[in-house]
Amino acid sequence: MTTLLSRKEKLRFLCMLKMKFFTTKPRTFRSRWKQEHEALLSKRNKSAAKLPENNVTVSEVDDTLNDSDVNTEKSNEECEGPAEKSQDDTCTTSEEPVKTEGKVRGELKPPRVLEALSASGLRALRYAREVEGIGQVVALDNDKGAVEACQRNIKFNGSVACSKVESHLADARVYMLTNPKEFDVVDLDPYGSPSVFLDSAVQSVVDGGMLMCTATDMAVLCGGNGEVCYSKYGSYPLRGKYCHEMALRILLACIESHANRYKRYIVPVLSVQMDFYVRVFVRIYTSASAMKNTPLKLSYVYQCTGCDAFHLQPIGRTVSKNTSVRYLPGFAPVVPQECSHCQKKFNMGGPIWSAPIHDQEWVTNILSDVKSMKDRYPAYDRISAVLTTISEELPDVPLFLSLHNLCATLKCTSPSAVIFRSAVINAGYRISGTHVNPLGLKSDAPMEVIWDIMRCWVKNHPVKAQPADQPGSVILAKEPVLQANFARAVASLSKAQAKKVARFLPNPERHWGPKLRAGRQITSKHISLLGEEKVNGCLSHQDSKLDAKRQKIEKLEDAPAES
Repeated sequence: MTTLLSRKEKLRFLCMLKMKFFTTKPRTFRSRWKQEHEALLSKRNKSAAKLPENNVTVSEVDDTLNDSDVNTEKSNEECEGPAEKSQDDTCTTSEEPVKTEGKVRGELKPPRVLEALSASGLRALRYAREVEGIGQVVALDNDKGAVEACQRNIKFNGSVACSKVESHLADARVYMLTNPKEFDVVDLDPYGSPSVFLDSAVQSVVDGGMLMCTATDMAVLCGGNGEVCYSKYGSYPLRGKYCHEMALRILLACIESHANRYKRYIVPVLSVQMDFYVRVFVRIYTSASAMKNTPLKLSYVYQCTGCDAFHLQPIGRTVSKNTSVRYLPGFAPVVPQECSHCQKKFNMGGPIWSAPIHDQEWVTNILSDVKSMKDRYPAYDRISAVLTTISEELPDVPLFLSLHNLCATLKCTSPSAVIFRSAVINAGYRISGTHVNPLGLKSDAPMEVIWDIMRCWVKNHPVKAQPADQPGSVILAKEPVLQANFARAVASLSKAQAKKVARFLPNPERHWGPKLRAGRQITSKHISLLGEEKVNGCLSHQDSKLDAKRQKIEKLEDAPAES
């Protein structure tokens, strides 16, 4: 009984952490969506007022708006209506704006949410109960038992859940394909890879709507099986210290690729790697002209096999002349055949999303909302820690360096993060941490400057002689061009660090991580996952079951002989 209770408590903690973090985004999306809608209507009304009243039409008003406003208008086409309907009809589809006395007016309807893989419906129910102003929530699953459990949970959660949440037995891919541009928010959280759902998911989101996508196949995304990653996501991963951020960028590039097939594109607002999965929040728009910028947001990655230095190769570039813009292939190569630092070869990975993966304004708003509702979040410490670290990241610097990795290459003692940060800042460059790795450092300084700083550090902290062909020996054989200044800089600590705000919290328990799939037999090799005490308990329980089974068989075999 004790083991069962502890297992329930762990499951409850995991659900609270994951769900509370995920429900913060729809809440922020709802408020931002409303602001954008009001701003759009205001601009449309002003544009309509400038035209002759006798000739005002919706098409004429639309012609007065620029491309960005048209994109925003499309994002709300299915969210506007002439009036509120009855409570029993809160989940109806939206209507076109109504034209009255030369002005285009419409009411914003509650956002519709699709949870594509709902299982027991926990997340769908929490969306309905916890996110203010939410509309219809559709929960899908192709397992009959899961749908029945979801329907029972809907009834158990009262009138609010019954009026807002619907549960359907359906294949999520078919349902999303047959309901194009029907949902303002689509939540995709499969067991493993989401790649098979992405093509239909990007079609089911309204223009300006949000797609929330999770991937848990981290071994594939982080380079454990590069060929599998390429077959699923269309990108080849590299095994570096930044592999988890690369996993985020591979997923974003894959979503963008699927969206481009339908003249759509994505705008990431938050991308998170936490625990043992990655989760991205992107808005999807339709624009054939904006879609042309996709090659500018994607890059290949060259990683040195000796010193782990990396370089990005953009796929495309633009050339502007007067008011025209030409889209051309990117210049190549960005690296020589051999690394200029250690004379080793390069591995090539990608393409990855090299544009910003967060919208800092969104992150700031989410963080302030979470702080204002602190009592409602049991996992507040964890959520605020992740968001605080993300808010301090350099948004325009893809991937990151590992200070310990640099020192391992040179076989030297490691400077403190404050000293290294100060040297980079004193050299005239920017540097920040990353939410992916507490030892990771993002910087716009080129690798030449980074290695010069490390050469200056090694001069003050000598190392033992190494073989001449080692990458560290080749790097240290060169004299530094830049003379590093290790004096402590004012900005060497972030605001959160200066205030001693927790940014990376310890795991809740020992052996924290994904457990075995249901039905797997526990053996002694699972000690690292479950702990020695638990494995021994399970093994003794299995042995007792086998003994009981053996005794039963022996009794059955002896029974005919006695008769």
